[in-house]
Amino acid sequence: MPDAPILGAPGAVTLDGAAFGARFNRPLVHETVRAEQAARRQGTSSTKTRGEVSGGGAKPWRQKGTGRARAGSSRSPVWTGGGTVFGPEPRSYTFKVNRKEQRAALRSALSLHAGRSSLAILDASAFTEPKTRQAAELLDDWRPPKELLPALVVLAAEESSAALSFRNLRRVAVLTPESVGVADLLGAASLIVSEPALAVLTARTAKPTRGES
Repeated sequence: MPDAPILGAPGAVTLDGAAFGARFNRPLVHETVRAEQAARRQGTSSTKTRGEVSGGGAKPWRQKGTGRARAGSSRSPVWTGGGTVFGPEPRSYTFKVNRKEQRAALRSALSLHAGRSSLAILDASAFTEPKTRQAAELLDDWRPPKELLPALVVLAAEESSAALSFRNLRRVAVLTPESVGVADLLGAASLIVSEPALAVLTARTAKPTRGES
């Protein structure tokens, strides 16, 4: 069974073998990361076609006899100030990855950290008030900065003192276990999780029950 050290204290926490001992599935992880990153895109880019640009209702000049090319509107795409052809329109970039695949990809990302020994457990109760120096000392005692950063700290919502302590540190991100994605885990060189957050992450990796997709 894999285990993880406790920051600032002796001993280690035994990790769930199914959640933290899975084989790394590269194609599935790649597809899940693509889906997460696509869902973050706003998709608000927009352009106007010739029918949407104001003006241009009158024919600029008569059809024949001027020596110039015929023109029907000053809002033609070939004119300055005209409409755009095939420009971007508001859209959604999201695509579906089913729940079974999402959980398997999450298991792969967590197991990667466990296998690399880049996962540690944090006793958030030690932070009775926000103390950035205390958070920095815990990280320095665990791993050198070159191996540690960027770091991801996962804390439960009620562990606000610890969250405030870590979020001021450079290249350290703080997230709740419900909002952690596969892309967040892969983008971190090290992962620090509190025990309540560890329980939530482990539950998120559980295989879906009958009827779930």
